[in-house]
Amino acid sequence: MPLTKRKLEAEISESLIKVQRELMGRGPQEAKTYIIQDMVITRFKGVLTVEEKHLVENDNGRKLVKQMRQLLREMYSKHFEDVIEEHTGCKVLSSHSDTSTKIGERIEVFIMDKDLEKDLEAHLPPKASLAQ
Repeated sequence: MPLTKRKLEAEISESLIKVQRELMGRGPQEAKTYIIQDMVITRFKGVLTVEEKHLVENDNGRKLVKQMRQLLREMYSKHFEDVIEEHTGCKVLSSHSDTSTKIGERIEVFIMDKDLEKDLEAHLPPKASLAQ
């Protein structure tokens, strides 16, 4: 049975949560992945620790949390890209990330070397004809 887009998105979400827990000792509360053309986009909810939630209540703390999160992302970017490449069979050309200290979410965007969405659709069985 061919891998569906929805199934692949779910597997990527699970794997990215797992790798974050292994690397940092904790992961987001929730993740949702979207494959859109040549992009894999994952939205993580509940990423801030209790300490970070207190820090972001003032400007200096917010800047510190953003800076620390960006540094951690740079340190672990190869791990995240490896997960994406392993699941998709495509090469990651670049990846981008940002954390919202306002709502405690992070977004990861991976730019792939081909249109993954189109490839997945090409491997799905044709839909049954409704007019018979």
